[in-house]
Amino acid sequence: MNAEIKKLNLQSQKYAKELQKLEEEIKKIIVGQDDAIEKIILTLIIQGHVLLEGLPGLAKTLMIHTLASCINCSFTRMQFTPDLLPADITGTKIYNHKDMTFTTLKGPIFANFILADEINRAPPKVQSALLEAMQEKQVSIQGETFPLQRPFLVMATQNPIESEGTYKLPEAQVDRFVFKVLIDHPKKHEEIEIINRFTEGIAPNSSRILTTKKILEIQDFNQQIYADEKIKEYVSEIVDATRNPSTYNIDVEGYIEYGASPRASLWLILAGKAHALMNERGYVLPEDIQAVAYEVLRHRILLTYEAEAEEITSDDLIKKILDTIKVP
Repeated sequence: MNAEIKKLNLQSQKYAKELQKLEEEIKKIIVGQDDAIEKIILTLIIQGHVLLEGLPGLAKTLMIHTLASCINCSFTRMQFTPDLLPADITGTKIYNHKDMTFTTLKGPIFANFILADEINRAPPKVQSALLEAMQEKQVSIQGETFPLQRPFLVMATQNPIESEGTYKLPEAQVDRFVFKVLIDHPKKHEEIEIINRFTEGIAPNSSRILTTKKILEIQDFNQQIYADEKIKEYVSEIVDATRNPSTYNIDVEGYIEYGASPRASLWLILAGKAHALMNERGYVLPEDIQAVAYEVLRHRILLTYEAEAEEITSDDLIKKILDTIKVP
């Protein structure tokens, strides 16, 4: 192991311990949902955004609110409804008759952590209002551009597809989320723990664990984690297999309408680096890529009607791809 990797390992171990404290503090409030908590922290490290899909009442709002309080960042919750307007998110300009000038009234998007609750209940025009903020980290209000403050994380939630009164998210918007995380009901013993924590008059509290400055440090350091050329080749083959499965002798013919976009490759590498960092390593292993592959790819693989008719999910196809592609 060369000196540069040793140096990255030492720095990763230091940051990993701080991130583990953050994770433990969140778990004081949130029972279960360990995978979702980990993926949200990974998303924060790589400066991305996360889409959570699950039924109401599974602590999605509490999760990101707790994260914000542990870092002492500003937090905004936006409830998406069919009558919401784009200006309700981004803000608008108000004319002042007294001095004949316009004043900018900034919307709720101007916060560090944003909860876009039930994003699929708003029409596509409103959903698209988030696009510029999520991708460019800036907001345009009537011709004037305003940068968003780092760290900036959007956590959007949506109900499962079969719920009534929902709109399908535009593919352009879905592709801008690093992860799509599926939230399930807690296990029986976890439910008992939830009851014990929140029905006996002693609600648990979270403490500030990390500063904003430290989060920005970790975000910048994550780019430096070493990913070997073989890892990059492995990632490119996984993503290419979603587009050209027959090239790799993967029997999913007729099930994939469109494969993953190039963003999938970028996020697989960055998320793999963040996963390595959280595991106290300054270099990426194939296991790091595999640990984040489902969440990165499941919303980027568009299924055919045939796949949906046979109840084949994108996770089923991802498993076939990971089982087939040779691990370096």
